[in-house]
Amino acid sequence: MAQDLRGALVGFCNPLLDISAVVGDDLLAEYKLKANDAILASPEHAPLFQTLIDKYDAKLLPGGSAQNTLRGAQLLLPAGTAVFFGAVGDDDNAQRLRKAAEEAGLRTKYMVNPNVPTGTCALLITGHDRSMVADLKAAETYRHAHTIEPENWKDIEAARFYYISGFFTTVAPETIQAVAKHAAAEGKTFTMNLSAPFVPEFFTDKVLDAMPYINVLFGNEAEAAALARALKLETDDIQQIAKHVAALPTHADRPRMVVFTQGAECTVVASSDWDAVREFGVTPVPKDEIGDTNGAGDAFVAGFLSEHILGRPVETCVEAGHWLAGLVVREIGPNYPDRELEFVPAAST
Repeated sequence: MAQDLRGALVGFCNPLLDISAVVGDDLLAEYKLKANDAILASPEHAPLFQTLIDKYDAKLLPGGSAQNTLRGAQLLLPAGTAVFFGAVGDDDNAQRLRKAAEEAGLRTKYMVNPNVPTGTCALLITGHDRSMVADLKAAETYRHAHTIEPENWKDIEAARFYYISGFFTTVAPETIQAVAKHAAAEGKTFTMNLSAPFVPEFFTDKVLDAMPYINVLFGNEAEAAALARALKLETDDIQQIAKHVAALPTHADRPRMVVFTQGAECTVVASSDWDAVREFGVTPVPKDEIGDTNGAGDAFVAGFLSEHILGRPVETCVEAGHWLAGLVVREIGPNYPDRELEFVPAAST
């Protein structure tokens, strides 16, 4: 008999409308941006968003890291599995986000702030790289009071898996702690993503506050290096970083798994109950098939979580992550293919 997964996965992040455009290196230089990075907008970035719309062939796409991940996971899981929390404004951009979520079957529990616009994220694409500049606006007004409203907390209690982006540490650390402690007390699975190098670099204390409750931690090679610097580790070896982080103290009555992706290079996985770190090769996407890499990391987590929730072994979870990320990098922006998706493990073919 198939397991009932209704409401099994709850996620939190900053829902943003992406403003995506192919640009030149000159625009990156003008705003002092790196080709493959993610930052929060500062006042000097204010003109950038309208510049992309006025002077470039910008596309408006539904975004927000964990919302992207939950949309992807929901496409692979039974109807009604995933629920997403975040804050939006009362405007057209919020409606665009709702529509995209509904099309994927993702249920949203937005906190609506009528006084602040929905957040946006500038995505500057240069070749296969993308630089992200997030202007959180309404997203950063999310309040823990919304989480603990009885109708909303019922979703937290009903879930068995939780996914929170590192970006959310800048907005609602109290919510992260409440959900993490609930998960630990009930023996549920709490997962997080480092999300961007600035998160472990500038919000180290918030990451470390959550770490004891994290059952699965995701990140990429740049985020792993930033975490290593924050922890003052005397190594830049990604396997050693993963092994160290997996072994950090935990409140959970189970091992911690750490999953670090490296783009087209192998994915590194460590667990506190393994003697050795494992590596999983990636089947490269031909360069002429790549749209851009935006959303690839979110898609990897979506594929991984969809199989993890179904109780599949780690090698199958990683394979699903690589497969879905490979589909997304063939698209422009954080888009999933406009067709029914079904993951079939290689061992089944």
